[in-house]
Amino acid sequence: MNAGISDRDEQFENLDCSAVVADIWLLLDNECDAGARERLQGHLDGCPSCFEHFGVQRQLKALVSRKCGGDSAPEGLRERLRMEIRTSVTIRQTPG
Repeated sequence: MNAGISDRDEQFENLDCSAVVADIWLLLDNECDAGARERLQGHLDGCPSCFEHFGVQRQLKALVSRKCGGDSAPEGLRERLRMEIRTSVTIRQTPG
């Protein structure tokens, strides 16, 4: 079950702008069920202010993903970490 908002949340039944703004990241991260997503999208479709805020947050999420999403550790570091992990596991598994 998702940790996000649920279709059965009573306070989510009657959306106001503050609730939508608070839950925009749940929508962007796909952390709400289909019913909640539909209600959020319905509000966004009819509220220019919330729709604008959603657009800004979506662009921010895309920017962070572009700038931070593709980084990976250098191969030398990754290999040293693998060796350290193997050593730690081997040491811990040896009866004392």
